[in-house]
Order: sequence, then structure tokens, then C-alpha cells
Amino acid sequence: MMYEDIFDRLSRSKFRSRFCLKLKDKNYLRQKGREVIRRHAEEFIAARVAPATIPNDGKQTPMKGHPVFIAQHATACCCRGCIRKWHKFPEAVPLNNEQQQYLVSLIMEWLQKQMEE
Repeated sequence: MMYEDIFDRLSRSKFRSRFCLKLKDKNYLRQKGREVIRRHAEEFIAARVAPATIPNDGKQTPMKGHPVFIAQHATACCCRGCIRKWHKFPEAVPLNNEQQQYLVSLIMEWLQKQMEE
């Protein structure tokens, strides 16, 4: 698995490791399917964390309401501060397509792991 290192580090964080999908989130994922959920993740990353400056950075990702939001917190893809700390992408610089796809793929991998539990 290409994300083994980051998942290992995240698992040692008391805050990150407490996130998990509830039954209603898992049902939503099953109902929508991977392609739709991936598109949601791409849209959320592009709109909420990819810009160089985000007026409400640190508060732009809700803690509930969509499985991708939960995954963003679990994988430290929720704000630019967390992305800098955990993924080493600089703040105040727009995320390029490769960086965005890395974050989306990490989110999707986390969601898949949750569905298997």
C-alpha cells in the first residue's frame, strides 16, 4: 500500500485515530458508489483546501455531514495547517493537481479501509 507510512503515523495520533465512519456514512458510500464519492472528494479538496489563501482556514471542513469530511480529518487533509504538518505541502501556495490527487487518493483509501471494517 502506498500510504502505509502516513496511515501508520496518523494511527499514533489520538485526535486523528478517533475518526471512524458511522453506519449512516457507510450506507451513503454504498448508495453513491466510489466514482461519485471520489468526485465529491475532488470538489471539496479543490474548493476548500487547494487555494493559496483560505479565509476560514482551520474551520472550513465540518466534522460531520459527509463521509469525505470525516475522512479529511482522519487523514489530516482538512486544512492547510494540517496538510503542511502531516503532508509537507507548503501553505500560501496553491495545491497543484498532483498534490490534490494525492490527498483525494489518500481520502479514498481511508474510506475503503473503513468500509472493510
